[in-house]
Amino acid sequence: MDLNMDLNAPHSMGTTIIGVTYKGGVVLGADSRTSTGVYVANRASDKITKLTDNVYVCRSGSAADSQVVSDYVRYFLHQHTIQLGQPATVKVAANLVRLLAYSNKNMLQTGLIVGGWDKYDGGRIYGIPLGGTIIEQPFAIGGSGSSYLYGFFDQAWKEEMSREEAEQLVVKAVSLAIARDGASGGVVRTVTINSEGVTRKFYPGDQLPLWHEELEPKNSLLDVLNASSPEPMNI
Repeated sequence: MDLNMDLNAPHSMGTTIIGVTYKGGVVLGADSRTSTGVYVANRASDKITKLTDNVYVCRSGSAADSQVVSDYVRYFLHQHTIQLGQPATVKVAANLVRLLAYSNKNMLQTGLIVGGWDKYDGGRIYGIPLGGTIIEQPFAIGGSGSSYLYGFFDQAWKEEMSREEAEQLVVKAVSLAIARDGASGGVVRTVTINSEGVTRKFYPGDQLPLWHEELEPKNSLLDVLNASSPEPMNI
């Protein structure tokens, strides 16, 4: 393996992203690892991006591609809101993402999940995978970690969940993917959107449940920096 080639690779979010509807709104969740080949470029990145006050998008794939799509959609939605005098619906936001993704499908390497709440349709989740297809779903999962979660969601998903149940499901699912998928890791971030507004939550890696005989984190750089009298790390 040519290590230098991997280090010069584009920043990629080998990722776990999730969107779940519940009774009253939606919960979006994601891990935080951004990689460049075999190198972890950012272990605490934020992959849940605001499009409007009531609509957010989870980003996976190429970090640059997903960021530029989000920026364009945010700009267009701002214009749309000014012209109509009211917030854009989740469906409008998702279709703008779909339009950009499909129109540039030969150049973009990104999969997205759009979720939000509006007064017309309530909480809605739209999956927009590579190529620009748009699919409205009660829940959507994406990124490299999603392949480990389909069976779990078939068993754990249920309709009319409470907000607490939906948030717990998202955190548990992301932590399960982190345990299995080498490209997913770091912390877990969630965004809950309903008629009352938006709530962000942050779950540090050392507070996530461990699965499949995962080892407790220790002797990390943060442990050394936070120790009163740091000891040399064993290699």
